[in-house]
Formats: sequence, structure tokens, C-alpha cells
Amino acid sequence: MRTAGLFFALLILALVASDGVYTPTGDCFADDPPPPRQPVAPPPTEENREVFSGKVVRLQSALTRRGIKSRDEIKAQVVLETAEGELWPLVPDWRGRAFFQDERLRDRQVDLVCRRTPGIPYLQVLSVYTFSEEGEREYTDYWCDICSIPMYEIKDCDCCRGEIRLRFQPQKLPAYARPYKSSLPPAPKTP
Repeated sequence: MRTAGLFFALLILALVASDGVYTPTGDCFADDPPPPRQPVAPPPTEENREVFSGKVVRLQSALTRRGIKSRDEIKAQVVLETAEGELWPLVPDWRGRAFFQDERLRDRQVDLVCRRTPGIPYLQVLSVYTFSEEGEREYTDYWCDICSIPMYEIKDCDCCRGEIRLRFQPQKLPAYARPYKSSLPPAPKTP
């Protein structure tokens, strides 16, 4: 019994040391190359954070303004429409979901700190900046006045289950986020 326990302990140590990947060795496997590892998207770092500016709008209305007819399947999709006329769809994750839920965040000038992943045409929103009527940039999130905690989508407070409010705080863009530079010229104004 003690030998079996020692065997399993050594097996576990070997798996941990090899990142859990068993690579057979020996002549019987000499002709089989190891399977390729799947690429994994890097976590958001200062190097892959960009600031995208424009207005978040419904994709269907942006396409209609360009003379493109679409069906109801894209009715809920939102995109960032840049001054150059580019349309960047937003991932409806922990931060981008607010644009799908809250019409107060759409059809207004925004700066979004985003992460782009090569090969994926969606922006992953990391932070949201809107502008006041006076043109002052404001960090935007949701706030529970009872618990004093921020949240990033419309829902009851995670702590007290009370109501939350949309919060605007004057704030500059983070120094690490570099501006996105489009390769397109500015788009003509659409009605």
C-alpha cells in the first residue's frame, strides 16, 4: 500500500514538473512529432491596450446609414464608430456589456481603453471614458452609494442588492494606453 502511494506521489510530481503534459519518449514514438500547442491570447498588458475614440451605436443603424440592409439577428449588436467610419464590434463581457444594456452610454462621444487580439475583429473594453456637456473627459462606471463599490453593468449591487447609479468622475486617460491610429482617412459625414 505504501509503495502505491509513493508511486502516485512521484507521478503527480512528474506531471506538475512537465506542466501536466505527458510527452512519450522512446523509439516507438520517434516518427510522431509532438502535437502543436494552441496559441493563447496574452492577458491585457500595457503593451496591448489602445484608446479608441468615437461613438458606440447599434450596428444595424450604422449599416443602414451606409445603405446596407440587415436582418434582426444583429439588432442587439453594438459597435464603436470612429471618426474615420470604422466599425469595431464590442465584446459583451464584464465591461463591454454596459453598452448593450444602457442606452445612456450610446450615441455619445467616448474614449474606450480596449484590448485587441490578433485575428479577432472585436474590441474588449477595459475602461470607459465619456465626456460631460462641457467637453471634460470622465471615467464612467456604476456605483453603489451604500457599499461604496464600483460595478460595470446595470444590475443590483453585488453586496447589498440595492440600486446602483451611473457615475462620472473627471479623469485623464491612463498613461499606458496608446491612441489607436487608423489607416483610413476621415469618413464623410453621414446623416
